[in-house]
Amino acid sequence: MTKRSIFLASAAALALTGLATAGLAVADKSPAPTNASGAILTNVKAGTPTRMEYELRAKAYIFFIPATGRATFTTDLMPDRYTIDSRVKVTGIADWFVNYDMNIHAEGETRDNELKTRTYVSQNKDGKKNRKVELAISDTDFTMNATPRFGNLGDPAATTEQVLKTNDPITALITFALEPRAPGADPCGGPIRIFDGRQLTYLHLKNAGTKRVDTPVWTGEAIECHVTMDKIAGYKKGEADNDNLTGIDGPLRMWLAPLDNGASVPIKIAADSKKIGDVTLTAKTLRFEPLVTTEAAAGQDVAKN
Repeated sequence: MTKRSIFLASAAALALTGLATAGLAVADKSPAPTNASGAILTNVKAGTPTRMEYELRAKAYIFFIPATGRATFTTDLMPDRYTIDSRVKVTGIADWFVNYDMNIHAEGETRDNELKTRTYVSQNKDGKKNRKVELAISDTDFTMNATPRFGNLGDPAATTEQVLKTNDPITALITFALEPRAPGADPCGGPIRIFDGRQLTYLHLKNAGTKRVDTPVWTGEAIECHVTMDKIAGYKKGEADNDNLTGIDGPLRMWLAPLDNGASVPIKIAADSKKIGDVTLTAKTLRFEPLVTTEAAAGQDVAKN
């Protein structure tokens, strides 16, 4: 992953399935909503639009000086479409995270079991290149514009056939957290296929059992997954030989909470780095609520009149 997307790639190293022993699932200290289908995307498809508010925070120390990162995600799920808006702000983690402020927007189709990227826009402000990337993916092709332009698109560059099998980083994170899991499937699932406009990466997850985790949004048994990566395309020649996430030594460890509404959300992510030591990302906000769409609001106004 590029430095501008490593925070998301780490967070998007994502999710698992609902086979763990459920603990106490809470969203902002309130019970997570349930639905008859047991799968939130199916429930949305049946006509209950939903908003998901999700926030991850990272903390590390460099010579005893705290360095922090924060990623927020607002996902609006509707029967046929979705939108995701995200902001990633990282400060004080030189040489691994750059100091940057990144705004991301993704939208696409809501399918029965997944989300599918149609457009993705990221604007990175790091005081250097401040690059904007605009990506559009159809059923048969994709286009990408970067300002300023990338010096190259990797060796080899991603092909159309490869890109069509992927999602953008934030859609990959959210769809993996929300998609229904097949009975008896490996709870860690994968691979997760990600394309950020230049680099195409597969994240592989290995089931490492369960562990009790206590966070502001979940207390109980969570599934532990170890994440490694395949750098498929869009990287510099020879860079694909390293199967770890950029700046991380050893596999990234992630714990996922199987919620009552069918979601399996990353609630804690841990990584080791020789440069800055241990880094931990923790879910600070996780909330699902009904989404009042423009169409529904118009219908309510008509009913009142």
